[in-house]
Amino acid sequence: MRLLLIAFQFLTIVPLPFRFRCEKGDLGRSTAFFPVVGFVIGGLLVGCNWLIAPLFARPLCDALLITLLTLITGALHLDGLADVCDGLAARGSRDRFLAVMKDSQVGAVGAVGLVLGILLKWQALVAVPSELKWQALLLFPALARFGQVLTMAGARHARLDGLGAAIAQGTGVVTFSLALATVASAGFHLLGFKVMVPLAAVCLLTFAGRMFFQRKLGGLTGDTIGCISELNEILALIVISALPLIRI
Repeated sequence: MRLLLIAFQFLTIVPLPFRFRCEKGDLGRSTAFFPVVGFVIGGLLVGCNWLIAPLFARPLCDALLITLLTLITGALHLDGLADVCDGLAARGSRDRFLAVMKDSQVGAVGAVGLVLGILLKWQALVAVPSELKWQALLLFPALARFGQVLTMAGARHARLDGLGAAIAQGTGVVTFSLALATVASAGFHLLGFKVMVPLAAVCLLTFAGRMFFQRKLGGLTGDTIGCISELNEILALIVISALPLIRI
C-alpha cells in the first residue's frame, strides 16, 4: 500500500490527508503500481465525463477532460515533451541537448510541441466512438504509465543525478512484470483480446523512443521518459479509436 501511495503522489498532484515514509529505492519499486495510478486517473476522467457529457457538446466535453488530465498530473509529462522538442531543435551535441532540456524556459519549438501534443490528444479522444469512450478513458492513462515502466526497465541513464535515474534504479524485472500483468488483465476485461492492439502499439513506440534517446544521449532522462509517455497517451487513443475497424 505504501508503494502505491508513493506512485500516486509522484504521478499526480492530488493531496493525501496523511503522511508516509519514503525510503531510498521506494520510488523505483513503486513503478510496479504506475498502471494502477493510471487507472485511478482514468476513473476520475470517467466520473467527470458522466457528469458533464449531458451538458456539453462532445468536442467541448473532451477538451474539458484533457484539461482535467493535465491538472491532475500537474502537466508533469507535458514539460518533458516541451523540453525534448527544444532539445531536438537545438541540433547540437549530446551536452547541448541535455543543457537545453535542463533549462526551465520553454522555447518556441517546445511551445509548438506542447500545442500539437494537446491538440492531437484532444482530437484522438474526440475520434473514439461513444460506445468505447469510457473504456478508452480508463485505459489510455494506464497504458501510457505502463510505457513509463517499460521505458525505464534496464535502461541506461544520461544523467546519474537526475530524477529519472533515481526512479529507474529500482525498476527491474519484477516491477515490469507486475505492471504488465496489471494493464494486460484489466485491459482484457475492458476490451477483450483487442487490448493487445493498443498495448502492442505502446510497446513498439516505447522501444523506438528508448532506442532513439539511448543512441542520441547515451541514456534516458526524466524529460525523455515524460515525452515518451505523452506520445503513448496520444497513440493509445488513436489506436483505440480505430478498434471497431479491427477484427481479432
